[in-house]
Amino acid sequence: MMKFRTEITLPPFPPEARIGYANHLLALGSCFADTVGERLRRARFACTVNPSGVLFNPASMARAIEAFASQQAVTPEELRFAPETGLWFHFGFHGSFSSCDRNAALEAMNRALQRGTEALHRADRLLLTFGTAWVYEHAGEIVANCHRRPAAEFVRRRLSVEEIVTTYERLLQGPLSGREIILTVSPVRHLGDGLAGNCTSKAVLRLAAEELSERHTNVHYFPAYEIVTDDLRDYRFYADDLIHPAPQAVEYIWEHFAEAVLDERARRLAPAAARIVAAAAHRPLHPDSQTYRDFCLKQLAAIATMPEIDFSKEAAYFAHHVR
Repeated sequence: MMKFRTEITLPPFPPEARIGYANHLLALGSCFADTVGERLRRARFACTVNPSGVLFNPASMARAIEAFASQQAVTPEELRFAPETGLWFHFGFHGSFSSCDRNAALEAMNRALQRGTEALHRADRLLLTFGTAWVYEHAGEIVANCHRRPAAEFVRRRLSVEEIVTTYERLLQGPLSGREIILTVSPVRHLGDGLAGNCTSKAVLRLAAEELSERHTNVHYFPAYEIVTDDLRDYRFYADDLIHPAPQAVEYIWEHFAEAVLDERARRLAPAAARIVAAAAHRPLHPDSQTYRDFCLKQLAAIATMPEIDFSKEAAYFAHHVR
């Protein structure tokens, strides 16, 4: 029989690294971390996703972890003002935290730091997704976001494998000590770096992930990048921008992730949990009808069979409609 693709087969993660509903997760990194993290959240896993916004490079991710661990607040002096936009911003935060009100920006950033601190303190699992090895330095410091500042203000360079490994080995001896780490390389293509630059960047990230997983038993690699580029290997599995994975590719990656990384009970419960969350988000045409009350009672009965999952928000919603 002819074969037209190389299907990937993943061995299950070791039992001590698998994810269940008793675990607490912190997902950091590129928009792929957002995608997987949100899938976990929709299935009501205890998962905090990118508290300070999307982070593309390993250095900025490491800096965020250090900030969460140190609990050092952002000071007003750290904010910068862009006269072109009238916004106050910080090079360590996503543009969504910027504001025309300096105090509002500062408050939002410090709330994000507090959220990250709390998530890191609780987390026994971290999902870290490296997006690009290319970084931009401003006054000698690597920035997480350029905030549309002129290119002349920055120096662009590529992180080395050794630089990434050294940084994360320091974290593994410090704030990441005792935690299980799941590393991925984002399949999202960074075409702004050029095709050759993107390939070189991904190679650096992949080698760094390999070094870390070989040296540390609590570091595990999940091949999201390889699933898209080698298993699927077709432009129909990319979105219209030819950069991000298409919904079918995301679903395919999630299926492999669930099979390899989730524990047995979590794999069984996650689809049902996601359906309950979706049901609570749906707004019926006739919320006062007996049919909808019966539907809500059915959802409450399903929730009762999964006591380990926090459905407090959904349970309150359904209970309100059966009164």
